[in-house]
Amino acid sequence: MRVSPDHFKTPIAREGMPFVTVSLLFLFLCLALFHGWGLIAGVLPAFVLNFFRNPPRVVPGGGNVIVSPADGKIVKAEKDALSGRWKVAIFMNVFDVHLNRMPLSGTVQKISYIPGKFLNADMDKASEYNERNTLVLRTPSGEEVSMTQVAGLIARRIVCYAEPADELPAGTIFGLIRFGSRVDLDLPGNAVLSVAMGDRVKGGETVLGKLSEQQS
Repeated sequence: MRVSPDHFKTPIAREGMPFVTVSLLFLFLCLALFHGWGLIAGVLPAFVLNFFRNPPRVVPGGGNVIVSPADGKIVKAEKDALSGRWKVAIFMNVFDVHLNRMPLSGTVQKISYIPGKFLNADMDKASEYNERNTLVLRTPSGEEVSMTQVAGLIARRIVCYAEPADELPAGTIFGLIRFGSRVDLDLPGNAVLSVAMGDRVKGGETVLGKLSEQQS
């Protein structure tokens, strides 16, 4: 990891502090110069603080448990007809926590960044056309799992601190996406899912399913 283990132990993600500072300066300026507008301007720092919040999470145990990599709503949970692998997508709106976590314990095999468009992340084609960053993981049992951070309509910055050869436990925070986005998971076909379309999930806490004890 390109940051220390303590980097994400603050209640507000450190990446958000410049935005918090600017929003507070704007609030004070409005209070000093425009008085009544200060109440309206107060919405901005409240929104920024809420967006970059980092609430504590209890990561469930079990080496084959698949933990949600993000907060949000399940917008896709289906098995691909060609590959036979599970495709799970989580949409994060601007009110969700936007820190991203490891879905399983494993070793980062490869990281691929692809520039692209900024379509609404709720749309399925966002996974194909939008700016995105993919991590390929190898679990201790030898399974391959990939996770893709996808930028959205408002998002303009994908942050990833993980590096190839990193060995990271499930639930570890490794990055975030700013202002509305999506995370896609590509899972082995022998995985057993416990979530469905429309379910709300919490990163690092909600169990999405389990990998089979036997490799596919």
